Amino acid sequence: MPITKSAKKALRQSVKKKKSNLLKKEEMKDVVKKITKLKEKGENEEAKKLISSVYKAIDKAAKKGVIKKNTASRKKSRLVKSLGK
Repeated sequence: MPITKSAKKALRQSVKKKKSNLLKKEEMKDVVKKITKLKEKGENEEAKKLISSVYKAIDKAAKKGVIKKNTASRKKSRLVKSLGK
């Protein structure tokens, strides 16, 4: 456990950031899973309607530093490519 005042504050901040990062990451993963499930069922038109929400979730995660910019680009690219087939 932290002893100094600044270490206690740093712990509080890191716990708060961890919660926020996990929420962003889970939100992103949930939307991606929705699209992949729709794709597996063969409902590509429904999946294509959700593309904008996936882009939004992935971009927000990248903006907050939860994932890197190139990772976000790769995820978006692969997802759209998989729907095109």
